[in-house]
Amino acid sequence: MPDLVDNMRLMVRASWEADRARSVGAFVTTALLPVTRPLRAIGLGAAADGIYRGDTAAATRGVLLVAVLTAVGRLLEWASLTVRMRLREHTVLLLDQQVMDVTASVPGLEHHERPEHRDKLELLRLERPYLVNPFMPIAWTVASGVQLGATVIVLAAISPWLALLPVCGLPSLWAATWTERRRATLREEHAESTRVMLHLLELATTPVAAKEVRLFGLGGLLVDRHRRLFGDLDRASTRFNIRSGAVMAGAWGVFAAGYMAAVAFVTVRVLEGTELLGAVVVTFSMGAQLTSQLAELVSNTSWFSRTLAAFTRYRWLLDYSGQVKRDLRPSSPVPVPDALADGIRFSNVSFTYPGTDRPVLAGADLYLPAGSIVAIVGENGAGKTTLVKLLCRFYEPTSGSVTVDGISLADFDIDAWRGAVSAGFQDFARFQFSTRDSVGVGRLDDMGDDDRALAALVRAGAGDLPEHLSDGLGTQLGRSFDGVELSIGQWQKVALGRAMMRTTPLLLALDEPTASLDAHTEHELFERYTAAAAEAGRARGAVTMLVSHRFSTVRMADVIIVIADGRVAEAGSHRELMAANGLYAELFTLQASSYA
Repeated sequence: MPDLVDNMRLMVRASWEADRARSVGAFVTTALLPVTRPLRAIGLGAAADGIYRGDTAAATRGVLLVAVLTAVGRLLEWASLTVRMRLREHTVLLLDQQVMDVTASVPGLEHHERPEHRDKLELLRLERPYLVNPFMPIAWTVASGVQLGATVIVLAAISPWLALLPVCGLPSLWAATWTERRRATLREEHAESTRVMLHLLELATTPVAAKEVRLFGLGGLLVDRHRRLFGDLDRASTRFNIRSGAVMAGAWGVFAAGYMAAVAFVTVRVLEGTELLGAVVVTFSMGAQLTSQLAELVSNTSWFSRTLAAFTRYRWLLDYSGQVKRDLRPSSPVPVPDALADGIRFSNVSFTYPGTDRPVLAGADLYLPAGSIVAIVGENGAGKTTLVKLLCRFYEPTSGSVTVDGISLADFDIDAWRGAVSAGFQDFARFQFSTRDSVGVGRLDDMGDDDRALAALVRAGAGDLPEHLSDGLGTQLGRSFDGVELSIGQWQKVALGRAMMRTTPLLLALDEPTASLDAHTEHELFERYTAAAAEAGRARGAVTMLVSHRFSTVRMADVIIVIADGRVAEAGSHRELMAANGLYAELFTLQASSYA
């Protein structure tokens, strides 16, 4: 019950924040509309009685009442639809922005990488239609209840026994609630399959895998897997629909029996002379209305349940985001230093990705001296990229500690620390903005400044990139918006330009920054990074961290750290490590021989 109340409060609040005036208007028009329908039945009964008795005035009053209520009902329907559509537009805007903001502001990456979290996010995305107008399911369900109450009053005025007719509709409400619960369970059970189907669709229809799909003839495979998954979902859905259809048919059968009994009861009373003809008209009319009213109530109850389920996931996202932020918020934040005096240390750090059992790092100890250029090397899967993620605080160590000048990284405000860090990632993003903005987002305060964007590209070794674009820095990137599609190496240079927008970070982490570039460009870039890193080191004691699998390009680093099996296997300069004739020397020689 507390969850139900909290979710309903959230539904009302979302509508209220989106558009207060239209929220009130939608509630008023929705509440008044159902009342007009039972009153029309009274008008019909009065008209029938007047005609039967030959009372022209009474018949006229009945007809006028029906006409006025019909006109008012149509006006309320138009007003309600108009108000609800505008309210829906505003609510869509509000909730879309809130979901974007909440998802993007979660400090870590766990919700993107854990399958169960991705399932919840995917269900939230699929149930977006039930998020867009959250107030209306409540309003319509209340309105259906009001309408049903008015019907009961009208029927009870004829005979208290007729007031029991709506009771015959209770099985249909139970059946609707049961059906919706089972449907929600079905969606949960097949959430992963639904994600896989969407992934297969994207692979077949988007440019991401277009070349491999065509070269290896994968279209048939993707379609076949999609068809099999859909077949499994369809069979499960068919079984569910048959079962729920049988339950609903039985429930409506109970109401049909009650309706026929009510009509028979009133007809007998009219024939006996205890009721006027109008009672039969009212009963017929109200019975027909009651059928649609119960159908509406069932539909609105289902709508309300679906919306409630969608808001349960939305609330999970809000709660998850809030909990993560609270967990990472230090009780007494320590200011991030303006310059590093000692450096950054990993002390007995172990880390296991959430939802997995195998540690990626196991008791790692390493030291990144202030003002130094540190290269992290090792074979694939050794844990190199994980070090960058921990330094950026996308994750927290499972055990051990990371300190900056002896202060635990966890004691810094996470946003303040990230403001002192810049990074270029191996799996860089392709922001399909203008070139200016695709680079400028690396430092929002300077976004839109052509001089700073160009200077960042120069530092990234891509100063000539705007010259090859039709509109220079103003060129739209990406074909999705009729822009220019860059080569993967050019996209990587744009990503490196973003990293270079922050000119004096305390930590610059470059994870495989030249993986998509040729050897000559790579060498030039590392020389450029080395010179810039040396200057930053002298100015602020800044640390430049280069992660690479190419041993030949990191020889110029002050310290080379070799990661193997989640631990630091060796550390030292190139000369020292070669002289030690250990793992680094073996891997360096092996890699060098492959280029010979």
